[in-house]
Amino acid sequence: MATTRDRDPEGRPRQARPRDALGRPLAYGEVGVEPVSEEPLPPYETVAYARELLDAGRPFSAHEVLEARWKDGPDEERPLWQGLAQLCVGITHLARGNTAGGLRLLARGSAAVEGYAAGGGPTYGLDLADVLVCAREHADGAGGPDGPGSG
Repeated sequence: MATTRDRDPEGRPRQARPRDALGRPLAYGEVGVEPVSEEPLPPYETVAYARELLDAGRPFSAHEVLEARWKDGPDEERPLWQGLAQLCVGITHLARGNTAGGLRLLARGSAAVEGYAAGGGPTYGLDLADVLVCAREHADGAGGPDGPGSG
């Protein structure tokens, strides 16, 4: 059976198509943003790289970096990394114009981060209260429960 998915030498699916800054696939041969590695980074490096990507307007790539950490990290830290990844995907959806999906992911990610914060686990230099404020600002700006266009 022929496959149309890009695969690495071990047969695992990999996306070889270029992508734009918001993670949307471009046509083969077009120039996209530099892809991020699918290999997990240590926690502090994950945080620093995700911040760098967010500052560069690449929330989808930040999500990929955080997702690699969540899938490789200890179970007790999963809510932190998964929640942060969901926040980045929420920001991505808002930037792509998918307000409903973006707000859902921001709420889901915020709940995971809040739950993790209550447990007092390591935060790797993140101020989780500030992370949650930022998520709320994105939601409010998109017309979330307390934002423009609501009510």
